[in-house]
Amino acid sequence: MTANEPKITPDLVASHGLKPDEYQRILELIGREPTFTELGIFSAMWNEHCSYKSSRLHLKGLPTKAPWVIQGPGENAGVIDIGDGLAAVFKMESHNHPSYIEPYQGAGTGVGGILRDVFTMGARPIAALNALRFGDPEHPKTRHLVAGVVAGIGGYGNSFGVPTVGGQVGFHTRYDGNCLVNAMAVGLARTDGIFYAKATGIGMPIVYLGSKTGRDGIHGATMASAEFGEGAEEKRPTVQVGDPFAEKLLLEACLEIMAGDCVNAIQDMGAAGLTCSAVEMGAKGDLGIELHLENVPCREPGMTAYEMMLSESQERMLMVLKPEKEEEAKAIFRKWGLDFAVIGHTTDTLRFVVKLNGEVKADLPIKELGDEAPLYDRPHVPTPKKPVIEAASVTAPMSTSKALMKLMAMPELCSKRWVYEQYDSIILGNTVQRPGGDAAVVRVENGPKGLAMTSDVTPRYCEADPFEGGKQAVAETYRNLSAVGATPLAITDNLNFGNPEKPETMGQLVGCIRGIGEACLALDYPVVSGNVSLYNETHGRAILPTPTIGGVGVIADFTKSVGIAAKIAGDVVFVLGKTDGWLGQSVYLRDICGREEGAPPPVDLALEKRHGEFVRGLIGDGLLNACHDVSDGGLAVSLAEMAIAAGLGITVDAVPNEVPAHALWFGEDQARYVLVVPPAHVEELATRAAGAGLFLARIGETGGNALTLPGDEPMMIKDLSTAFESWLPAYMARAA
Repeated sequence: MTANEPKITPDLVASHGLKPDEYQRILELIGREPTFTELGIFSAMWNEHCSYKSSRLHLKGLPTKAPWVIQGPGENAGVIDIGDGLAAVFKMESHNHPSYIEPYQGAGTGVGGILRDVFTMGARPIAALNALRFGDPEHPKTRHLVAGVVAGIGGYGNSFGVPTVGGQVGFHTRYDGNCLVNAMAVGLARTDGIFYAKATGIGMPIVYLGSKTGRDGIHGATMASAEFGEGAEEKRPTVQVGDPFAEKLLLEACLEIMAGDCVNAIQDMGAAGLTCSAVEMGAKGDLGIELHLENVPCREPGMTAYEMMLSESQERMLMVLKPEKEEEAKAIFRKWGLDFAVIGHTTDTLRFVVKLNGEVKADLPIKELGDEAPLYDRPHVPTPKKPVIEAASVTAPMSTSKALMKLMAMPELCSKRWVYEQYDSIILGNTVQRPGGDAAVVRVENGPKGLAMTSDVTPRYCEADPFEGGKQAVAETYRNLSAVGATPLAITDNLNFGNPEKPETMGQLVGCIRGIGEACLALDYPVVSGNVSLYNETHGRAILPTPTIGGVGVIADFTKSVGIAAKIAGDVVFVLGKTDGWLGQSVYLRDICGREEGAPPPVDLALEKRHGEFVRGLIGDGLLNACHDVSDGGLAVSLAEMAIAAGLGITVDAVPNEVPAHALWFGEDQARYVLVVPPAHVEELATRAAGAGLFLARIGETGGNALTLPGDEPMMIKDLSTAFESWLPAYMARAA
């Protein structure tokens, strides 16, 4: 123990998130008591957020390979080949705990972190997305969290200069004590210009890049690996403070030194800061690392080795530099007004040595810091199967039109325009499909190629049946991408769950991972990156299991993509896929009938693939004027959204199945699309569907100023639109 450092006690070990048996493992590994700094390093490397100790056993079963996958999980971001010498680089990360404690900075730094993950790989970010979950709107903290998180995402993304093009927003009482903020970023790089974290060569300089180190964010990763209890507000110092303008400078400087062939290896300083970035670079390259912390640029005087190693100050990178390029790289960073400091070098010792003013503060085996992190096969029990809700057993409490009007004005299904209009979705000038549809489309360079992207999950399905819910989350993104004409290529995921030490929660995680894996395999849609966020639990109450899926696909010609707006009168409306009226776990059953119960709809992955390929073929051949997948709220909600988006009515004069009206219109059967077709293409559409053996039903046509369903009163589009657009702005304008 060094002078002025605290004595290592069981309480100190526990406060670092380490259990007694884990501490015993440390003692056996290094053969002595750790120093205070070493304890902090182990805490950072062995917490759930960094080591994936509860999940990595199960994550190994996910499909991660395909001919177009350049880099799968294990790097800062996943990379896929999109042709013409270009690669899409993308990942999703959570910033849940920090956003609950300090919503503006927590959400903003979540965006900053995921952008760094992308440009660390040598890619220029071209789009950002997010998936947000908040508690009951009537909970006293919900409005504050919504306002802060949305402002933080917009404040960082808009200032950095990347369009925020898509996302998801949901409300449920189970998120009262634990909001979710999942941030996703997508970038473009040359396939021959991808940069990795694996360090090579002995005696290579290790360079600190970017902003100065402060005391913000210390123990951020450890805090993210524990439940909330009393005193959550006191954790505010563990939330980082972001500077999007500094990050923009860091992006340009990093891309410039990469273009100048200065970089041996590079790693973002994200969770666990300098510790994690340095250890990962050395361990991946089978090298040792020696750091000299007196050279670290600090913005606060008197920072200790412990503080510097665990700080999560933002806008920082660590690089292994080609020695002959030092002066060139330094000049580039000085030009951009950023710190550039040589703080260490690689060694052949396989040790992680940290010194401050010549005094050794840590000397640890570098490979074991990661490789020997605990790996748990935690006890898990499957979620009991829920009974199937027969449509005939559900009595409709009101007419279809009244139920639809009510659903469109409720938190789950209402317009999220209030949220996405605070984001700049068109900066850079390449956004083709903006927020509000099935998926965003962004032009690739000068076209004609486009990248489509979306994020999705249905937590109520995952709660009822984790396996089917995991499958559905993947299938939903597959449908969303297909609905704009894009070929789905790969996913990133963000697995948000409660305490994995509870067998029921662990069972949810295992079930969802199995479902995700099965869907990815069946749809030829591999996982290339992701994040696991556990311990999303407050006072023992867990969030709904929320495995958010971010999907990315390619469309050969972005001008052929279609949206959800049925804009042309006289077009014919079809439904692809059978409607059997599945009401279990539906929004209708919950919000209209007051019954949050039943088995969720099953997902036929083979049918999803056939339908997706069929729809993409129609769009590619220019046969559709609009397309929308059928999901939350069923067929009636999809039709209403299409009519509202276009400001044009739809008259339904036929029904595709003989099921009760409320089940027909609000059932959430999967693998369905609404297709809007010009009259001249109707015959070809029918011929193609028959040839493919697919169920296709003509249900009506576009025109007029109302949505009219058989046997019910017409709903004026202006009234539907008012219901749809009003709830969220009115809620946010309410006095606290």
